[in-house]
Amino acid sequence: MLRGHLPLWTWLSPLVGWLLIATSFAYTLPLFNVALGLGLIACVLAAVHHAEVVAHRVGEPFGTLVLALAVTVIEVALIVSMMLTGGEVTAALARDTIFAAIMIILNGMIGLCLLVGGSRHGEQSFGHYGVNAALATLAALSVITLVLPNTTTTTEGPMYSTSQLALIAVVSLFLYGAFVLVQTVRHRDYFLPAGAAAHDEDAHAVPPSGRVAAVSAALLLVCLVAVVLLAKLLAPAIEAGVMSAGAPKAVVGIIIAAIVLLPESLAALKAARVDRLQTSINLALGSALASIGLTIPAVAAVSLATGWTLVLGLDFKGMVLLGLTLLVATLSLGTGRTTILQGAVHLVIFAVYLFTTIVP
Repeated sequence: MLRGHLPLWTWLSPLVGWLLIATSFAYTLPLFNVALGLGLIACVLAAVHHAEVVAHRVGEPFGTLVLALAVTVIEVALIVSMMLTGGEVTAALARDTIFAAIMIILNGMIGLCLLVGGSRHGEQSFGHYGVNAALATLAALSVITLVLPNTTTTTEGPMYSTSQLALIAVVSLFLYGAFVLVQTVRHRDYFLPAGAAAHDEDAHAVPPSGRVAAVSAALLLVCLVAVVLLAKLLAPAIEAGVMSAGAPKAVVGIIIAAIVLLPESLAALKAARVDRLQTSINLALGSALASIGLTIPAVAAVSLATGWTLVLGLDFKGMVLLGLTLLVATLSLGTGRTTILQGAVHLVIFAVYLFTTIVP
């Protein structure tokens, strides 16, 4: 039973990751950084696999919530560890990573899912009540955390004062908690798939036993800790590589978000390919909401405890892209039906975001 749900690589990946962590003090060669990077990716993939096993056990919509929370815990841990290591020079890291996560999810992830799903199945449908609720919450969180700091006058610059930052941390956590309550208790049916495709084996597979789920939960924790430590070891190399390439510091945030969201993007794409677009969208929007709702309180706590400045406000270009993304996402997902056209539009916006970040 364990072997069927937990392949050997899901056990070996965290073991290799911890071995790399244990030997990192003895090696400083550039080639060892490559090994650390491969170990990080392997641990992230293993963590998501174990999260999917637990998710299959608890069912929808709790399943996508477990996966989104697991990925967000990794993201929060990476940002906080890099902030504690880098000090005040990482003042804008949280902003860059959160913005990158929103753009990757709403444009890259959703765009690719709509394009691939639409090309295979024509028009795809999903429940729009849950999507509208998620987009409304996401729009409020995005504007409050990434745009409003540019308009406040208590402190000069794109940042909140101490009292304002504390309020925003509480508001972010409250809005995310309210969304989770609606998703899992009050209006759970809004987020349930209308029906699984007949050829989707995953939808009809027998859920794992409680023992298997418990083992996966333990291995998930082991993987998450390994990911945090590996990323902390890799952080100097990533920052040095970006600086040597002459790229803007915002690219570091894109790299962090891309590493964290890659496995979840693959899971969403897999669901879209078998005509389970509801699951894909639940994964995507849930991750975007968790990325803001959990990251902002965590980094705000670090900022308030250390006294470091936390830059949250986007520049004008970023605000335009964020506004365009939220508008297009609302129009694309507001009807409950999508085609390849919506996917193409989102991917074009994502390409423009990447290019204008590297070539500002």
